[in-house]
Amino acid sequence: MADDNEDKDVLAALDKEASEYLKDAEISRILNAFKLDAYAILDLKPGVPESDIKAQYRRISLLIHPDKTSNPQAPDAFDRLKKAQDVLMDEKLRERLDEAIADARMLLIREKKWTVDNPELVTDEFAVEWREKTKHVLIDNELRKRKQLKAQMAEEGREKRKVEEEMDARKRKRESEVAWEETRDQRINSWRDFKTKGEKERSKKKKKMAPIG
Repeated sequence: MADDNEDKDVLAALDKEASEYLKDAEISRILNAFKLDAYAILDLKPGVPESDIKAQYRRISLLIHPDKTSNPQAPDAFDRLKKAQDVLMDEKLRERLDEAIADARMLLIREKKWTVDNPELVTDEFAVEWREKTKHVLIDNELRKRKQLKAQMAEEGREKRKVEEEMDARKRKRESEVAWEETRDQRINSWRDFKTKGEKERSKKKKKMAPIG
């Protein structure tokens, strides 16, 4: 009886060890997968139905969930898995990814000067090359997108500075008008004083020039 219990403990320990090994292996696979390729992260082939995406995500997420393993990299892997699923469940983002993958395939065919019915297209060797070419296409697309975003931000920055400069100019004009209006009475009084002083000077000169009767 004791031997049976000991055997069960050993089997349970082995099962746990095997389970942890599978979890660690899957976490490592996800983190080593190309980040811009959601299919690679989910370990799926392009063109699979939505139901397969959901089923695969559920299976892997249950395996590597941070609450299910002590692997310190589990949170990062789980986050990448979730983002990959979000991409494939988004119609526009998935379409963009599918176009990049199709472009990579056509580029390879042209480079090799093959026709689209070449039997080599279904080989494992071509699949490896296709995935590698897909990486280059996705990287080029990402760099192009970042460059466009940078140019857009620069343009927005220029527009913002232009608006701020126009606002500063209007503010200075308003302040100048207010200051001019606030000194209006002072200017009027100064002009009156100047005028009164002039009249007094002219009156004195007239008295001096008057003939002695």
